[in-house]
Amino acid sequence: MQTVKIPVSIDPFRTAASRLTYQGVVPGQQLKRLNELCAGDCSDVTVSLECGVDLQGIVYLKGKAVTELTLICQRCMTLYTTEVTVDFCFSPCRTPAEIDELPDAYDPIECNEIGEIRLHQLIEDELIVAMPIIPMHEGTDCNKGSKDVVVGEIESAQEERPNPFAVLEKLKSK
Repeated sequence: MQTVKIPVSIDPFRTAASRLTYQGVVPGQQLKRLNELCAGDCSDVTVSLECGVDLQGIVYLKGKAVTELTLICQRCMTLYTTEVTVDFCFSPCRTPAEIDELPDAYDPIECNEIGEIRLHQLIEDELIVAMPIIPMHEGTDCNKGSKDVVVGEIESAQEERPNPFAVLEKLKSK
């Protein structure tokens, strides 16, 4: 199958009425914010997107995006690559009332002033949210994963200290 570039923006209502599907790639170098969060350039994002109208008449954009990111392991501070996969299901909303009526299966998304959705920005946002909060190798793959790290000295347990409320105990018994 030939890989094609995913359009930058689409009209969700027209594409849903036509029941269009897209399968292609979003070039990784176009995702500036995602590249800033990575240690290296992210690879091209493989995207599959289905546009349609459900039985309730709700317009939806359902899809999946997969990419590989190069991150810095926060345990051993070396580079590693991880695959990030996102499944999403959006419905365009024009008013706050539409957002309130939207079923839980759909996430609301706003159209811009000309009624389009910026797909590249949407996919980039979803990938940023799906990134690991603390990037780390698997325990067996990490250089320092099996070693215990101690910072500073561990003080031995102190002798039993006198209770500061012992004076109050004497007053209470009087």
